[in-house]
Amino acid sequence: MGVITYSQEITSVVAPSRMFKVLFLDSQNMLPKIVPEGIKSIEFIEGDGGVGSIKQTNFGESSHIKYIKHKIDALDASSFYCKYTMIESDIKFDKIDSVVEDVKFVAAGSGCVCKMTSEYHVQEGCELKEEDIKKGKDRAMGLYKAIEECLVANPDVCA
Repeated sequence: MGVITYSQEITSVVAPSRMFKVLFLDSQNMLPKIVPEGIKSIEFIEGDGGVGSIKQTNFGESSHIKYIKHKIDALDASSFYCKYTMIESDIKFDKIDSVVEDVKFVAAGSGCVCKMTSEYHVQEGCELKEEDIKKGKDRAMGLYKAIEECLVANPDVCA
């Protein structure tokens, strides 16, 4: 098995504490409200949201994917850090065994920078193309921008 690492940074005008809360601490309540056409629900299959918990995201009817399960590997709310692993999906990945996401929000002025590193654990002899990775990252960017727009328009949410 090989590992392909991809990193990106996303800047936001929103404070790191608010972005982190929406994405990791209260995602099961916030994300279906912010992007109801994309995310139908989020539920904990195991645990209560802490390290070791397994969270299932159920996507909307128009999505090409029905659900994804993630296991929370590390979570530090005081430093706005989360590491999680995609462990299951309804789509059969013919090249990928797992994806590990490492996410850290860093204050930048009155906003933040989200530093993400993704490790794609690919099956032996398989090659993962840059455009395949880019599609997933474009979806993540769309979600971040939707969250940012919601939080800017509603300054009391997750304050």
